[in-house]
Amino acid sequence: MQSLINQLLEIVLSWGYLGIFVAMAIESSFVPLPAELIITPAAYLAYQGKMNVYLIVVFGVLGSLVGALFNYLIAHFLGKKLIYSLVDKPWARFFFLNRESLVKAEGYFLKYGEASTFIGRMIPVIRHLISLPAGFVGMNLVSFSIYTILGTAVSLSMLAALGYFFGENQALLESYYKEITIGIIALVILVVLVLILRKVVASRKISVE
Repeated sequence: MQSLINQLLEIVLSWGYLGIFVAMAIESSFVPLPAELIITPAAYLAYQGKMNVYLIVVFGVLGSLVGALFNYLIAHFLGKKLIYSLVDKPWARFFFLNRESLVKAEGYFLKYGEASTFIGRMIPVIRHLISLPAGFVGMNLVSFSIYTILGTAVSLSMLAALGYFFGENQALLESYYKEITIGIIALVILVVLVLILRKVVASRKISVE
């Protein structure tokens, strides 16, 4: 784990703020590059005095906005039918794109309206696709940009705080590494069991109907 962290730190440090901007633009477009792998290590470097934590968030937000606007414009000009046909192509899997994820994002948008472009920025999978349904319906571009900036700012600030917290408490976290690992594994297992249970209940409900 320590080796992985060191590699991420070296990559982020070599890229600098421009790298954060580009990486977050990619993360907000069709390629779901985890923001956690960019912002959290960068904030750890900020704790070490090698970067500025506020600039990390600012460049991250700006990059996310560019990526989100790219998705929005693509969806708006190409249209819903063509976008759905594209995600059904075999090559879309290389970008982790599929109809199920897009349907989920669109359903989320239809359920929560324009506010979903704010809330959706904090939800994995949803956050890099939520711009597409906004483009489908031609959501007001100013509102879209504001919601995207605010949602991304909250999300990235949390990740930055986590990275900074890791720096301040590195010795403590390393001493409880085993317990933390077990806790994370237990949490993942619990989430998987809940998802399986929900599918079983849903399938039984359908069969009864």
